[in-house]
Amino acid sequence: MTSPEDRTILITGATDGVGRALAHELASTGAALVLHGRSAEKGRQLLAELRAATGNDRLSYERADFSSLKEIHALADRVGELDRLDVLVNNAGMGVELTRRESEEGLELTFQVDYLSTYILSCRLAPLLTRSAPSRIVNVSSAGQAPIDFRDVQLEHGWSGGQAYCQAKLAQIMLTFDLAEALAGTGVTVNALHPASYMPTKIVTHLFTPQSTLAEGVANVLRLVVEPAYAEQTGLYLNRATVTTADAQAYDTQARARLRSLSDQLTGTPFPAAV
Repeated sequence: MTSPEDRTILITGATDGVGRALAHELASTGAALVLHGRSAEKGRQLLAELRAATGNDRLSYERADFSSLKEIHALADRVGELDRLDVLVNNAGMGVELTRRESEEGLELTFQVDYLSTYILSCRLAPLLTRSAPSRIVNVSSAGQAPIDFRDVQLEHGWSGGQAYCQAKLAQIMLTFDLAEALAGTGVTVNALHPASYMPTKIVTHLFTPQSTLAEGVANVLRLVVEPAYAEQTGLYLNRATVTTADAQAYDTQARARLRSLSDQLTGTPFPAAV
């Protein structure tokens, strides 16, 4: 991988929680950071905070609300114009919702924010990542996983906030495995992880008692971003720092093919062709 000060890294969901703490860690290396969030004011505050703390002036902020597919695509358009992209950290996400909500396009909101945003950005930025290789995609997923019921992916007939969250997180891991296969040989590695359990973030504390520190989760994400080993290892799912097995559906090639087809249909974004 290129030296830290020469890297360009996109972090989604960078204004809170793991994303914000990860931005602090990476800004201190001198890397160029493209930081995403949905609030312009939080973005301004974050940039000022990072510049004051690290002296790094290679920082930019991109506002996009992932409840809108249009805004996710617009973010991909803007990032796609960069000269290079060394790391894409798909970190933005929602927690367990108490009621069913829909996106601007009428899709179940958790599935769109937690999974379809990852699908769009990863697929659309794959050419830029390939040109910038060696490069990496890091998907911040969860040990909370549930098989997707393809008869009711949008959960219109059996809403459960837990199912919505867990199926979206499993979908991220299924995408990780597919992208790792498609991009094999390009110099782009694709890995997913459960960073830590019930960290004290805003998507956790409204429902659960924190069990892990934010520092633990950030350290585990940071490892996939910077450690040399993960410039070679790809298609992994890790629980914290340990490579482990995801839900069985992640290894079902027919289910993964159905998910790819559905994702293409819902987003208008084709899956990258294998090299």
